Amino acid sequence: MSAREAALIPVTLLTGFLGSGKTTLLNRLLRAPALAGAAVIVNEFGEVGLDHLLIETSEERFALLDNGCLCCTVRGDLVDTLKSLFDRRVGGAPAAPTRVLIETTGLADPAPILHTLIADATLAAHFRVDSVTTTVDAVNGENTLAAHPEAIKQVAVADHLLLTKTDLVAAPALDRLRRQLRAINPAARLRACRNGEIAAKTVFGGGFSSLSGRSAETVAWFRQTTAAIEREARRAAHGAECADPACRHPAHGLRYEPGHAARVNTFSIVIAEPLAWTAFSQWLEYLAAMKGEDLLRFKGLVHIAEKPETPIVVHGVQHVFHPPRELSGWPSGDRRTRLVFITRDIPRRLIEDTLSKFGAIARSRIERPVAA
Repeated sequence: MSAREAALIPVTLLTGFLGSGKTTLLNRLLRAPALAGAAVIVNEFGEVGLDHLLIETSEERFALLDNGCLCCTVRGDLVDTLKSLFDRRVGGAPAAPTRVLIETTGLADPAPILHTLIADATLAAHFRVDSVTTTVDAVNGENTLAAHPEAIKQVAVADHLLLTKTDLVAAPALDRLRRQLRAINPAARLRACRNGEIAAKTVFGGGFSSLSGRSAETVAWFRQTTAAIEREARRAAHGAECADPACRHPAHGLRYEPGHAARVNTFSIVIAEPLAWTAFSQWLEYLAAMKGEDLLRFKGLVHIAEKPETPIVVHGVQHVFHPPRELSGWPSGDRRTRLVFITRDIPRRLIEDTLSKFGAIARSRIERPVAA
């Protein structure tokens, strides 16, 4: 991470469906020394005003957004509150927070919230999205995923998935839920969390800002993510874990569709040849303009023809992409472009076809990686 990025205030988005244990987790986290000086924004429905509910202490700062849902009606209030937290440093007011945690309502779609956090230029000058942590109720998780598309998206965009109430569920049902979660988002770190007890450091990092770290760490993230995605793709294609590392069964990525409530795809592609930056960036603009609403999350490590010694990291949510960042160099001889997608109703074929057209890449040069 660059010095500039390290100076930005990290923001962790805490989401999860109704009753999944977000508040219990938050209360536990706030006891950790790592959260000293943190600001906490809690979003609930209600009719009470916002301003007089901004409560600050010497160690922890709280704000309650209770006049709507962050993902729809009060995103402007979120922006104002974050700006206020940073600016209230005169007249003896506390300094800017060291970290911000945002707890959403159980029905919130996290993608528009992430969109807001990275799209507002003023916020981007002071804050960075550190990670998304999603709690999943082990007792009701299967039914929730089957009935509520919001729950699917909460899982799909997560960097960390925390399974709660696991002590109340039989092992076969818990294993089934784990498989569903891995099918939706194989790249997320999946852990059990009982009564909110979990080390604070395990829900920080691993998100957007982690891709701006050292080259070796970034490449390792893409390697592990691709391996997880393709492992789950083989599982989906065969109905079980495939033991053959050389298997090339034509699995086309993951598609999780409980009933008709959600249509989330997770897949990755690899391109061996260097890409022309102008053509690639035009393709990104086209993708964001035409399919941004359903591009839940995208991350890419790109080999640019104009600068072959310094890979470029790109990532974004829906219509908004972070400014591309240039790494210092390649840590190994593997210089292939690697792209990871979490989408809704965007088939892999469409991604490949448009990339081939706009990026001037031969269709045969776009690979479908198979994990070893």
